[in-house]
Amino acid sequence: MLSKRTLVGIRWSFQTLAMLFFILVGVSAYAADPAVASSDEAIAAGKTVFNANCKQCHKLDQKNVGPALRGISDRQSIAWAKSFIKNSQAVIASGDAYANALYKEYSNTVMPSHEFLSDGDLDNLLSYIEHGDKADAAAAAAPGAAGDPAVAAAGSGIPNEYLSIIIGVLAFILLLILIVLGLIVTVLTKYIQKQDLPEEEKEYVSQKTDFGKILKSDAVIILVTALVIAFTAKTAIDGLYSVGIQQGYAPAQPIAFSHALHAGQYEIACQYCHTGVEIGKSANIPSANICMNCHTHIQNVGGKEGISPEIQKIYNAVDNNQPIEWVRVHNLPDLAYFNHAQHVAVGGVECQTCHGPIQEMEVVGQHSTLTMGWCIDCHRQTEIATEGNVYYDKLVQLHSTSKDALKVKDIGGLECAKCHY
Repeated sequence: MLSKRTLVGIRWSFQTLAMLFFILVGVSAYAADPAVASSDEAIAAGKTVFNANCKQCHKLDQKNVGPALRGISDRQSIAWAKSFIKNSQAVIASGDAYANALYKEYSNTVMPSHEFLSDGDLDNLLSYIEHGDKADAAAAAAPGAAGDPAVAAAGSGIPNEYLSIIIGVLAFILLLILIVLGLIVTVLTKYIQKQDLPEEEKEYVSQKTDFGKILKSDAVIILVTALVIAFTAKTAIDGLYSVGIQQGYAPAQPIAFSHALHAGQYEIACQYCHTGVEIGKSANIPSANICMNCHTHIQNVGGKEGISPEIQKIYNAVDNNQPIEWVRVHNLPDLAYFNHAQHVAVGGVECQTCHGPIQEMEVVGQHSTLTMGWCIDCHRQTEIATEGNVYYDKLVQLHSTSKDALKVKDIGGLECAKCHY
């Protein structure tokens, strides 16, 4: 039979071994996920990858179209970050909680896949994300930035679904407290009733709650009325704010043109078809002769014989000298002025910034809200690309006394007459 001392020794040994096991598991997990490199060469190479693939939607330390990127290696493992960059849709589809929280937070916006990036490219990209352009990080941490809800949301803020869980747990705890208090009141009431009390006190203790009287009281009526009025007013205001917003509008077109095939798979530049995007106010819808530049020779897909039905529609339009009646997707009110050339040619704004991942869309839909508030937020956050552009030399010189970067708002981007004339 084991002695007490032997039993204590066995338990102590078991606990020590268990602790060592968990320490080893933690160390091995950390070792399998090495730190991001911080060499100048890796950062420089990563910046090139970032500018080519990520810059249109992301910033390192500020929320843009997507979340701020710096610190991703602290929030998730390196392997997770690489998987998400390569194919975010696959990670979301796997049920990953963090990926789905991001997906919901950014209005179900899908990030383009980057399967073409090698592991070396991804290592360099993560090096730039974590260690590059520290001046931007300092600006984000400056007074005022910490109070910016956009920056806070891009960092370690609590996703909405987690906040709902926390509220639910608190409500459950409150319910338990109420139940316990109810039981205590019941027990105390029964105990007091058994005591020798004066008749008045017995009557007071024995009285029952009249819920009908409570519901008919002035306080309850005022409270319910106020709640109904508040709910009705909120519903009405939300409805008014949604007037004219067509986010998600994706009408059927007379020809089933796939941007995923043309702009995505074949990487045809947007400017080839939308010829006015760099030289005029409108991007313009391409005419049938632009389609025929390619489809004179490409008459079907996948090497099939004959002319495909959709391409035949282009031939019919040309033969009958009739324009293709494309349905306009993005509409701004007549009171608003927008110039594509000013944004694309001068500002260097990528098409995806406003139109979303157009290269992945089979049917084009309106990605952004295109509201005045949405445009103003962009003007407040977007920095002016002044390098190599003599047009801005004087403005840069005048702005040199400021510690903040030169942004669109600093050159009149918030003036009413810029868009409403």
